[in-house]
Amino acid sequence: MKNYAFKTLIIVFLTFSIISCSKSESSNSQENNYVQNNYTKTETTITMRDGVKLFTVIYAPKDTSKKYPIIMQRTPYSCKPYGADIFRKKIGPNAILMKEGNIIVYQDVRGRWMSEGTYVNMRPYIPNKKDNTDIDESSDTYDTIDWLVKNVENNNGNVGTWGISYPGFYATCSTIDAHPALKAASPQASIGDFFFDDFHHNGAYLLSYFRATSLFGTPKDKPTDTAWYKLPKLNTKDQYQFFLDAGPLSNLNHYFEYEKLDNSKLNTSNLNEDFFWKELTNHPNYDENWQKKGIIQHLKNIKSHVATMVVGGEFDAEDLYGALETYKTIEKYNPNNYNTLVFGPWSHGQWARSKVRNSVGNFYFGDSIAINYQKNIETKFFNHFLKGDGSKNSGLPEAYVYDSGKKEWKSYDTWPPKKAAKEMLYLSEDQQLTTTKEKETGIQFISDIKKPVPYSEDIKTVFTPRKYMTDDQRFAARRPDVLVFETPVLEEDITLVGAILAKLKVATTGTDADWIVKVIDVFPTDAKEQKGMQNHLKMSNYYLMVRSEVMRGKFRNSFTYPEPFVPNKKTAVNIKLQDINHTFKKGHKLQIQVQSTWFPLIDLNPQTYVDNIFKATKDDFKTQTHTVFTSSSIEFSVLN
Repeated sequence: MKNYAFKTLIIVFLTFSIISCSKSESSNSQENNYVQNNYTKTETTITMRDGVKLFTVIYAPKDTSKKYPIIMQRTPYSCKPYGADIFRKKIGPNAILMKEGNIIVYQDVRGRWMSEGTYVNMRPYIPNKKDNTDIDESSDTYDTIDWLVKNVENNNGNVGTWGISYPGFYATCSTIDAHPALKAASPQASIGDFFFDDFHHNGAYLLSYFRATSLFGTPKDKPTDTAWYKLPKLNTKDQYQFFLDAGPLSNLNHYFEYEKLDNSKLNTSNLNEDFFWKELTNHPNYDENWQKKGIIQHLKNIKSHVATMVVGGEFDAEDLYGALETYKTIEKYNPNNYNTLVFGPWSHGQWARSKVRNSVGNFYFGDSIAINYQKNIETKFFNHFLKGDGSKNSGLPEAYVYDSGKKEWKSYDTWPPKKAAKEMLYLSEDQQLTTTKEKETGIQFISDIKKPVPYSEDIKTVFTPRKYMTDDQRFAARRPDVLVFETPVLEEDITLVGAILAKLKVATTGTDADWIVKVIDVFPTDAKEQKGMQNHLKMSNYYLMVRSEVMRGKFRNSFTYPEPFVPNKKTAVNIKLQDINHTFKKGHKLQIQVQSTWFPLIDLNPQTYVDNIFKATKDDFKTQTHTVFTSSSIEFSVLN
C-alpha cells in the first residue's frame, strides 16, 4: 500500500512537472514570437529625390481597428533579419512600445547593406541644397517620412525617430529640415563629431577602436544581405602586448589593404583599400574633412514642431561627447523648443536592455534602472508627442540625471543646474588637493614608451572598450608614472555637477606629450562588498573612476593647427572633462590622477613632435621626463 501511494505521488509529480514545463515553453514561445504573432512585416524600397532606393522594413500591427504613429530607426548596421517571413524578436525602442502597438520602421541608410547608393561615413549636412542631387541624411529622412505617411495604412500622421550610437546620429539629422509629420526625435548616445567621439578624443587616436575601422570603411558596389567587410584578427588575448609589439601606427596599414574581399556576391576586384582607415591616416588634425562631418554645429535651427529627448550614459566610453553636446547645442540655440536630457548610470546603449541588474564593469548601481526608464520616461515621451496632445507639458523633467554617488535620480529645471558654484582645487607637492595655491614646485615623472600605463589591468582583447569607465584605479595609482592628488577624508557630502576643467601647467623634455586626467571617488576602508565584482577586487578603498579625459598636447591651443612644445618650458594645457552628477559622500575622498600614457585605449604618443602620427617611424618614439607644476588646478561646480 505504501509502495502504491509512493508510485502515485511520483506520477502526480511528473505529470505536474510536464504540464508546468509545457506551459513555460508555451509562454516562452509566445514571448519569442510576439512580433510575428502581432505584426505584419513588409519589405520595400523607398526612392529618394535623386532616384536612389533605400531598403526599408515596416512592422505594422495586425490589429487594424485603430491608427498608429510611426517610430523609425535609420541604421548603418542593417535591418536584419532579411526576408518577409523572418521576424525580429523585439522591435521598437522598448518592449512596452512594441506591445502597446506602433508602426515600427527600420531602414538601411544609403550605401549600406540592402540599400543602393554610395555610403559616406558621417555624411556631411548640406545647409542650402540647390537641386535633387544635393542629398544628405536629413533629406533622406525627409523623403522617407514623406513616403511612409502617404503609403503606410493606419498611420495617424505622426512620426518619431530614435537610435543609439550611429543610428542616434541619424535621429539627430532627422530634426534638421524636418518633415512636418516628425513630432518626436530621441538621439541616444548619438555621434556628434568623429574628432571627439569614438575614434578620437581631443586629437588622440583611440587605438582601442582599431578593429572597428573596417566596419565603416570597407566599400561595396551593390546591395547585399551578407557582411562584406572583414574585421582584423589580433590572434592574441593580450591586446596591450599586441599593440606594443606592433610599434608605430603605420605598421598596422597592412590590415586594411585587401587584394580581394571574400564575398562572392560582390564584384570586389577593384575594392582594395579601407577608405575610413585612409581618411584617419590622411587627416590627423581637425581639418575641413572632420569639421564638415560634425552635426553639432548644424543644430542651431531645429524645427520647433520636433520635440527632442537626448539620452546618454554617464559611463559611456563611446559617445559621451555627442550626447551632451547635442542636448546643450539644441538647448542654447532653440530655447523655445521642447528639449530634454536623460543621463543615467549606463555604459553605451545599456538603457535599452531588459536586464534587471544595472552594473557598469565592476560597479553596481541598482536594479531595474533601465527598465524603469523605458516604462516611465521613454514610453511616456513618445506616447505624449505621437499619441497625446503633444504640448510642452509632457510631465517629464527638463533634465533627468542620475547621481552616480548617491545612486538616485535627480530632476533639474536646467542642465547644468543653476544652483551650482564654481570651486577650485590645486595640486600640491605632497599628493594633496588643496583649496589654496601653494608655492609653485614641479613634480617630475619618467614617461617610458616601452612601459606605458595600461588603461585596464585586465588581460584580454575587446572590440570596443566599455568596462574601464568604472574600473578600480588602484593599479594605476601604484605606478611611479601616475601622479596622485587627493583631499582629506570628506566631512560632508559634496556633489559635483556639469563639466570639469583641468588647468594643467606642465613641461616636458620632449616636444609633444599626452596628458590624461582622471577624477576618482575613493571609498572608505569599511565599504560594503557587492556581488558581481572580479574576484581580485574589494570595495574596501575602491578607486572608482567617475570621469577621465585625454588631451594630445600638440592640440592644446588648436585642434586644427597643432604646435610642438618647447622643451622644458612651462606650458598651459587645459582639458575639459565631460559632465558628471556625482556625490562624493562623507567618509570618501576625491582624488585626481595625472598621467601621460593610457595604453592601448589611445595610441602611443612619440613624445617628439610629428606632423602626422599615423606616419611616425620607430625613431620618432622617445622616452621623456615630464613635469606637472603645483600651480595646476581643477575647476568644477558644486551643487549648493
